[in-house]
Amino acid sequence: MALFYSTELYVTIDQRIPVKEEPLPEALRHDDMSLLMRVLCFCALGRPDLEDHWKSLQSELEFEIARTRVCSVLDNVITAAGVLLATSGVFITTGSPVTYFDYSSPAPYFLLLVSFMLAMIAMLTSGSSKLRWIHTDRQWTRERLKLGGYFVVSYLLSIVTPMLFVAWSLHCFIFGGLFLSSGSLSRSSSILPQQCC
Repeated sequence: MALFYSTELYVTIDQRIPVKEEPLPEALRHDDMSLLMRVLCFCALGRPDLEDHWKSLQSELEFEIARTRVCSVLDNVITAAGVLLATSGVFITTGSPVTYFDYSSPAPYFLLLVSFMLAMIAMLTSGSSKLRWIHTDRQWTRERLKLGGYFVVSYLLSIVTPMLFVAWSLHCFIFGGLFLSSGSLSRSSSILPQQCC
């Protein structure tokens, strides 16, 4: 009778073992950061410094939580950009079903076209940022952030840039609607006195 032995090695990690934390590098300290960097940190991570985010890079579990949070934000940006892209695309490619709303005039059409293009850029940037976050490694991220400067800015902009494009697209869409409604209001206000007389 032959006995078979498994040669696989099973390793379990005890969650109670504390992870040795590295101190925050000089390049990421709050005192050395410019105002622009603080604003970027606040928009991307919810705090004006990188201290909490650096702590999340010390363990694999915390890094996965941070990655899931950022991917969730980017998913929401992709959804908002898709809705804006579809809505402004419908307004651009079809004629107005109601005579009071004329969004083929130059100002609303231009704003709706800009909204369409910004929503498309927002989808592309958020999609590429999400791919970057899915495939990034904790050790690689730590090494990049230690270098500071350009690497930290590009790291933060990968989260903030898609949000900015969605906000600009939404503003252009709203201002296109305001032009559209102001044109219809001026037409209706000029028609009402003629109807009364």
